[in-house]
Amino acid sequence: MQCFKEIWDRACLRKGGQDELEALMPAVENAKKLRAIADDRWLSNMTKRIFQAGFVWKVIENKWDDFEEAFWGFDPGRVALMSDEDLDRLVSDTRIIRNGQKISAVQTNASFICDLAREHGSAAAFFADWPDDDFIGLLDVLKKRGKRLGGMTGPYFLRTMGKDSFMINDDTSIALVRAGVVDKKPTSKAALTKVQQAFNEWSQESGRPMAHISKTLACSVDG
Repeated sequence: MQCFKEIWDRACLRKGGQDELEALMPAVENAKKLRAIADDRWLSNMTKRIFQAGFVWKVIENKWDDFEEAFWGFDPGRVALMSDEDLDRLVSDTRIIRNGQKISAVQTNASFICDLAREHGSAAAFFADWPDDDFIGLLDVLKKRGKRLGGMTGPYFLRTMGKDSFMINDDTSIALVRAGVVDKKPTSKAALTKVQQAFNEWSQESGRPMAHISKTLACSVDG
């Protein structure tokens, strides 16, 4: 497997130097800061990423204050207990995107957030304390216990909350193949396990979080 320094050097060359590449690195919060984020903000961000999937992101961003109002500030307990009348109202609410399946997912995910709070004291504590060296395990939890959190939605949700994470997009996949980690875009459990192992090794080698390694991989690919 290719060492991380070689990947870093290639990415620096493509982006114009080390300082330019460093400027592209995503923010990663420590466990203390993640634990301090209120559970309603986890549900809010989760919902935003679901509605952005397959849609024009700017439209969702411009409507987000209305989403916050329509979903009672994304209070997990209130949203989890939405009635059929509440759901009908939301599907007809012109202030938000009236996608019935995604609206229904908000209620399911509110229940998921509530369950995590009962199990761990808060959903924030669950996300903050999940070990970074088993990120694919966290993605599996999101996919199995949440709704519409598979694909790129789950990783992007975690990344934008500041949780250390890696993204497997087309460029990252190309870099992973070139580095000798996998032979094609990783989708199977076995392939994702190899990816996790590679990220763990690169993190130990470089002292960098997975989010930085993921960004470096993507930046190392010729456009």
